[in-house]
Amino acid sequence: MKFPAGAGRRFTRRARAVRRFLLVFLWTLVSLPTQAACLLLPGRAKVVFARLYWAVFARLLGVRVRVIGQSAGNGAAPHRRVVYASNHSSWLDIAVLGGRLDACFIAKAEIAGWPLVATIARLGRTVFITRQRGATGRERDAMRARLAEGDDLILFPEGTTSDGSRVLPFRSAFFGIVEPQPGQPAPLIQPVSVVYDRLAGLPTGRASRPLFAWYGDMDIASHSWRLAQHRGLRATVLLHTPLDPAAFADRKALSAAVWRAVADGAATLRQNRPARPIDIAAAPAEPAAEAPAFA
Repeated sequence: MKFPAGAGRRFTRRARAVRRFLLVFLWTLVSLPTQAACLLLPGRAKVVFARLYWAVFARLLGVRVRVIGQSAGNGAAPHRRVVYASNHSSWLDIAVLGGRLDACFIAKAEIAGWPLVATIARLGRTVFITRQRGATGRERDAMRARLAEGDDLILFPEGTTSDGSRVLPFRSAFFGIVEPQPGQPAPLIQPVSVVYDRLAGLPTGRASRPLFAWYGDMDIASHSWRLAQHRGLRATVLLHTPLDPAAFADRKALSAAVWRAVADGAATLRQNRPARPIDIAAAPAEPAAEAPAFA
């Protein structure tokens, strides 16, 4: 009996996806009660286990994560909290960054209504925001309170996901949380570039990079199914030199500087060139030269 050409390959890829989803589901079932218990304990157990959960989650999905640079958190700046500001092209960014940084996410309020995902997000102590004008002050205070409690935060200043070919302009309103408060030093801002640069072990390019991107009205279930069928996936996280908000005239200037570091770093990674952390304070003041779409 002859099978159609490519049938065996399709079966292998679908079996790979099923296996990965099953392992992720089982890992999540074990992790939910574990993290719930960690939330009741004093100390950093809830932070450490949340990071472990996302690191294993990414690995079970077949995504290897490469990190370039040094995190400003994890005790590196003991008297200053850190806000990581990253570009955002996929739901997978949560697992990639969550597995490498001891920090809580700032996420859009819509996620709070997603089945299972909302439960995972709440156990990870995600801060939900609506971005509605009337709620800006209340949500800013909630984020500042989280910083005051000793947590670092992961922020996506684009306010949405992109197609992965460029970094969208950052919204300066997101940087209102770093304004100095009485008796509390302003947190450091660490720009972060995230690029999915390997597929089947080969450098991604114009044709393959969109596989990772999740934006617009894409369905997360079908996107996850397509992604999980592939092997040799890699994400690179480029951690740039932290910035002190006090060195900038206002939050618009700070937002522009952070965007420049993130955009330049992402462009370098997309072009599969050697990358290193960017120190905006030591770099010339020209605007970032973004690579063409799908470069």
